[in-house]
Amino acid sequence: MGLSKTESFTHAQNEIALLAKALGHPARIAILQFLAEQKTCVCGDIVDELPLSQSTVSQHLKELKRVGLIKGQIEGPTVCYCIDARALQRSKHLLAELFAEVEVTCC
Repeated sequence: MGLSKTESFTHAQNEIALLAKALGHPARIAILQFLAEQKTCVCGDIVDELPLSQSTVSQHLKELKRVGLIKGQIEGPTVCYCIDARALQRSKHLLAELFAEVEVTCC
């Protein structure tokens, strides 16, 4: 979706779209699940858990961080990642509102 077209939609609709895009790859879901289990993590640990290269995992981490679902803190030569609790609550709220509005009226 082009940048100019996003202005035609509400802030919440744009937020949900960005969230959905970030969650649109199974590796990102796996990363979030791993971080949820570990509470905090070093990037190398994530690479050990996934059948992906370091550079690919880094790209997925970058996308999750871009939408705010995770945050990272530099500690020497490593970066520790964790789920951003505030962003997680916001995401839950947005998705709950979206699905609360959906009514199945056919099929």
